[in-house]
Amino acid sequence: MRFKYILYCCVVLVFIIGCAKPPIAEMDSAREAVFRAENDANAAAFGGTSLARARDALRLMQAAADSKQYDAAKAHAAEAIVAAERAIADGMAGAVRAREESASILAGLRPEIDETGRNVAGARYSELDLDYDALDREISNAYTSADFAEADHADGRYQEALDRARGVRADLFGINERVAGAVTRRK
Repeated sequence: MRFKYILYCCVVLVFIIGCAKPPIAEMDSAREAVFRAENDANAAAFGGTSLARARDALRLMQAAADSKQYDAAKAHAAEAIVAAERAIADGMAGAVRAREESASILAGLRPEIDETGRNVAGARYSELDLDYDALDREISNAYTSADFAEADHADGRYQEALDRARGVRADLFGINERVAGAVTRRK
């Protein structure tokens, strides 16, 4: 009797295992979520860690499904969806931060260029030993780069605007350092 019971349980178990099906709907949802995140510019720019997690979970999901480990595949599919959604959320938050930081830097950039121009004019008036033609070109380039940074910001390319504005600030710092060095050498 016991043998029949064990045999019956084994047959039922084989039947259940043999009838297990891959979680197609969950896997498709995971692929779609990761695809959306990969094609979201903000997620790609600012949600890289979460996006990498989503891709890894998708890869693990496929490996588990190929090995007929459907519970694991389903769990990895859910993980991929959560990570992809997190990448999109991180992207949105990162874009907001970049927009705000870009706007903040751009608000003060032209006054900084103007101030540096006044420093160069003061150095010229004091007849300090500097290449004023080169300095004038650099000031002009700073204004041009600021125009491009403002256009980037207006077009929603906040990270590019931020990068350009930081470049202008670095250039202005270099100009002011040369003027300060000329003042020091004169004393």
